[in-house]
Amino acid sequence: MATNMAHLSCSFRLSVLVLFLIVSLFFFAFVHIPVLTMPLCVFVFVRVTLLHRIRVACTGADMTRDKEQSMDDQSPAVVRKGIDVTPNKDGGVCKVVKKWGEDGDRPMIGDKVTVHYTGKLLNGKKFDSSMDRKKAFTFSLGKGQVIKGLDIGVSSMQRGERCILLCKPEYAYGPAGCPPKIPPNAMLQFEVELLSFKGELLTDDGGITRRIKVKGEGYNNPNDGSTVHVHLEGYCGERLFDSRDVHFVVGESEDMGVPLGVDRAMEKMQKGECCMLYLKPKYGFGKEGRAQYKIGPNSDLVYEVTLINFEKAKESWELGLKEKLDFSAGAKQKGTQYFKAGCYLQAVVQYQRIVSWLEMEFVGKEQQQTVQNFLLVAQLNMAMCYLRLKEYALVVENCNKVLELDEKNEKALYRRGEARLFRNEFNLAMSDFKLVLQVNPSNRAARSQVSICQRKIREHHEMDKKTYANMFQKFAEHDVKTGKGKRRGGDCGVMNQNHPVGIKRQRCSQDHGQDRP
Repeated sequence: MATNMAHLSCSFRLSVLVLFLIVSLFFFAFVHIPVLTMPLCVFVFVRVTLLHRIRVACTGADMTRDKEQSMDDQSPAVVRKGIDVTPNKDGGVCKVVKKWGEDGDRPMIGDKVTVHYTGKLLNGKKFDSSMDRKKAFTFSLGKGQVIKGLDIGVSSMQRGERCILLCKPEYAYGPAGCPPKIPPNAMLQFEVELLSFKGELLTDDGGITRRIKVKGEGYNNPNDGSTVHVHLEGYCGERLFDSRDVHFVVGESEDMGVPLGVDRAMEKMQKGECCMLYLKPKYGFGKEGRAQYKIGPNSDLVYEVTLINFEKAKESWELGLKEKLDFSAGAKQKGTQYFKAGCYLQAVVQYQRIVSWLEMEFVGKEQQQTVQNFLLVAQLNMAMCYLRLKEYALVVENCNKVLELDEKNEKALYRRGEARLFRNEFNLAMSDFKLVLQVNPSNRAARSQVSICQRKIREHHEMDKKTYANMFQKFAEHDVKTGKGKRRGGDCGVMNQNHPVGIKRQRCSQDHGQDRP
């Protein structure tokens, strides 16, 4: 209303002054009063010019305000057309779908999501765009790596979906803004396309994948040795084979028929968390399967796990030496039990406990031998477990640690030799077995392994000879086909007619047949 009144006021004044100018010119032309009229005409002309400039400036400002108002009008439009995707329905993030995605599930907390996005202020000014960089953006959903509005908005999308997200300041950068591009208390608009998403890998080998359905409380996690209370549902394909509440000690879930993958995930969960765990056979029931649940060999499993409660175990730094030695004796016994049952990874967990408790323990001379014996047993047994698991690099690593404590340890030398033999490192393996014989000349197994290494080395050399012979034969055949062989033959004929060259060749062949000094 105020803007319209200003327009009317400027127009009215300009009209009056133009009329006054016309009257003045009439007097100048017909009444002939130039002395009074000319200064008046100049004054009127200047006044009219100034008012015209003011009107243009006012009009420009009003157009700018109108443009900003039209951009602001988009905010209610998005709110009217869109849906509120905030958990508490406070209108903080509104979404308008521009392109529907594929049918299926949506990203969960912790998933690695990949998106293209363009962020704008409500006046249309762009402040960021992955499209401009020509590189999609990847982040972990629900981990605070992006603003809250994007976390919430992307979690509501399907793969391939493209949408507009309108985020209120409390779901964007708040009162602080993000200078210089984003002012304080700015409402932001994002155009987002969800390209892909996948679960969080909990192990380096990709054997355990987690997708969080319900986020847990706080930041406290169970540690190794904690007693946990969980509800779990296990699936093999579409078949539910296990559903129960169960208590177990982290690191000893096998005692309750819970697979290693669920056990290892406990240390990543918070109280109240509900997640999906996708387990490869190594972290499920392995190549043996589990007859109790009618699970076949090498089966992938899916578990839905809810951590109801837990009681943490003491950390290593909270334990005294006597407690550590007592716990180490128990872990050694438990590890042997798992090893005999063929649960090699579970046995490794027990032996790793001993190392974590005692590796950095500084004790007096009277207890040093006890600590060292526990460490030697733990690392030797881990080496044996890794041999069974065919993790030969880890066998060598653990044997090396034993040899740092005892350079003539017969078992460490022999197991390292076995691992190197399986890795086709025949010379290194033979060196290890010969060292075993130096420590114990009556070790028949080591003597047999030396013979095996020697045979493997000879076979390897024979194979190399055949490989190179075939390679040179192929080169020769290729030269003949391309005509190089004929030219070489002609050259040889000319050279044979040259007596000095022929004599030189003969001498060279004689020299090769003689022993060098």
